[in-house]
Amino acid sequence: MLSLVNESVAQVGFPYCEQFTDNSTQSATVFGGSARIVDGALRLTDAINEQNGYIYIDIPFSSTYGIKAEFEYFSYGGNGADGIVAFLFDAETPIFNTGGFGGSLGYAQRGNQVGLSRAYLGIGFDEFGNFGTTQEGKNGGFAGIGESLVPNSIVIRGPGNGLSGYGFVVGRKTMLPGNDGLRPSDQFPISSGGPGTNRVTDPNLPGYRKVFLDLQPDPFGDGYFLTVKMLVSTEANNPRMVTIFDRPYDFPAPPNLKIGFTASTGGLNNIHEIRNLIVEVSNEDGLANPEGINIDDKASCEGQENTYEITAAEATLPNENSSIRCLQFYGSLEDIQAEEGDICSQARCRPENRVLVLPQGTFRASDTGGEFTFFPNTGFTDQTVQVYYTITDNYGKTSSGNYIKLLIKESPEPVSVVAEGVEENTNEVRLCAGAPVILKAVGEEVYVRFEWYRDDILIPNSDLPQISAILPGTYKVIAYNSKSCPTESEGFTLINPAFPSLVITNPVVGCDPGMTLDIRQFISGHDDSLYDYQLETPSGEFLLNEQMAQIALSGDYLIRVKHKDLTCWSEPAPFEVIIVEEVLKANFDFEVDGTGVKGDEEGGIFPDDPIKFTDLSSEEVVSWSWDFGDGNSSAEENPIHVYGVKGVYQVVLTITDSLGCVAEITKELSITKSFRVMFPTGFTPTLAENRFFRPKVRGIAKMEILVFNLWGNMLFRTDDLQTEGWDGKVNGELMPGGNYVYRVKMVSIDGESVEQSGRFLLIR
Repeated sequence: MLSLVNESVAQVGFPYCEQFTDNSTQSATVFGGSARIVDGALRLTDAINEQNGYIYIDIPFSSTYGIKAEFEYFSYGGNGADGIVAFLFDAETPIFNTGGFGGSLGYAQRGNQVGLSRAYLGIGFDEFGNFGTTQEGKNGGFAGIGESLVPNSIVIRGPGNGLSGYGFVVGRKTMLPGNDGLRPSDQFPISSGGPGTNRVTDPNLPGYRKVFLDLQPDPFGDGYFLTVKMLVSTEANNPRMVTIFDRPYDFPAPPNLKIGFTASTGGLNNIHEIRNLIVEVSNEDGLANPEGINIDDKASCEGQENTYEITAAEATLPNENSSIRCLQFYGSLEDIQAEEGDICSQARCRPENRVLVLPQGTFRASDTGGEFTFFPNTGFTDQTVQVYYTITDNYGKTSSGNYIKLLIKESPEPVSVVAEGVEENTNEVRLCAGAPVILKAVGEEVYVRFEWYRDDILIPNSDLPQISAILPGTYKVIAYNSKSCPTESEGFTLINPAFPSLVITNPVVGCDPGMTLDIRQFISGHDDSLYDYQLETPSGEFLLNEQMAQIALSGDYLIRVKHKDLTCWSEPAPFEVIIVEEVLKANFDFEVDGTGVKGDEEGGIFPDDPIKFTDLSSEEVVSWSWDFGDGNSSAEENPIHVYGVKGVYQVVLTITDSLGCVAEITKELSITKSFRVMFPTGFTPTLAENRFFRPKVRGIAKMEILVFNLWGNMLFRTDDLQTEGWDGKVNGELMPGGNYVYRVKMVSIDGESVEQSGRFLLIR
């Protein structure tokens, strides 16, 4: 028995008919490689070496019923290679890929190149003769042939995936006799002609080829009973049908299959094409035509689109897992009968048959399923319109035809929705959540029945001319006249707008004792043109909008907001108001670090002195910002800073307390001295202390010291900035006690020249 699963995929899209006569094909046709449409045929390869192309039909069909296909193929114009394969593969294949090309014809493996993904069957029409051999790693071939070529052969290879399988099943040598050949009267070459020949499309001309493939479920074993026949012409006006294979194919099939075609060339070539492809279910005896129903109890309403549906429960769908694929409309039964022999017209659900325009109106079928509409034209009230239709199921089976009779009734006058208490010609209302509005159906007609909808969902028990609407949404009403014809209103929208975002600074702080605050300035996105704001004070007083501009008391407050056109307020947001009782004060002091020097009075500040700044502000300060006046800053509480350059600097301290209040103070700092020179009045070279004469300096970059006696003789000279000074000796001999003269030349670190002279005492 055939290997099946309980539920099979029905043949949505079958029969599949494609002539390939123009550049557009059905969306389910997947192209690859060099495949394209050329001059009314699907060309898989040109007469070019090492080329390949393929297509497959991306529509699964159930292996329950098998499959049959017919197609014309053309092989011509080259020097004889390689061939075409018709293949089947598992429809559940996640990623499709063809097999090795060249002699493997895109089906079998080729050396280390994998074969067609999840292949089930490959029928190769081989000109060059490599598909039926073991060359290039293929599995099996004609008996006794090995790797020798078998040109003009038709070979069946079996299932495979990756690098395994694709085994040789059976082959026919179409130009040789014998058990694996054909009778001389049946023989024909695979190719219809060599270099320079053209496509042969007339069955009466030599070179014509057409294939008929049939896989019927085998009732006596696994797999199918396979039949391959060909209509061939090798002489003028004598087309003949040749049976190639008629035998079991004993391989269990996957639940669902897909069909495709591939071709290739190698070191030699041919043009390979197919045309007029028809793929349909094989087991016709296992399928039955669906049956429709005659419809004569329906009415339609003039001037509006009326919707109807023929359900699967009303129709008869005898085939397994079948459904209504489409409806097609006809003017008469004769029109239906004229198409009965054309399975492609029936199965394709032609667009021109899904719309039928009559004087009374237009019938229009949906793209799929049994739904259709009728739009009656005006002027045919109380008349009956009749059309005929067929049902096509997803196996391509079509019913024999039924009629539809519709009575055209007068449509009611238009109806509209009006809200009580709302201006006319308004299609929406804004209300607070939970507030009801009365909606009324109004029109120039006596309506006998109503249906109210909110967001296209029928409201239960809404058969009255008015309803009380509470929930937000779009409401509409369908009103019926005495002839049961409906009229539908435009939508009327009930909106419960969300409250605007309400974000307020917390706490709101006033940093000056006794000041008043405008609370509106602390509301993020405040907009009193759209919204109202309400402030509740600690004493329970309510203040609205501009009344919130003069708040002078600390305490806990509540704030609310609402839309100006509505009466409902948001939930209150609590916040605190703090107005300080004492003003925040900033203060600081500074000195040369560790010296107490603050200015010239204490000896002056030098550029390289480290200045320590000490905060003397209020205790509640939490952050400090120092601006030293020279482009540098600090966030430390008591920073140390070196200026490096003389100048007068404005030092600014900005402080912030825990409430966010800010205070500032500025003080002036002067750096007036860049150097200092101090000469001793005398020295004692005979003692351990004070035994050298030299000045004490600061800020000096260069220095020359000269010492003279009172008669002007130079006794000592040095330009060593690190010298200990004069030790009172000349040539190792200590000079007498008394007065001596010094003269110095110096350059300060900022480039200032210094010259100084004077007397000092040498003490012995």
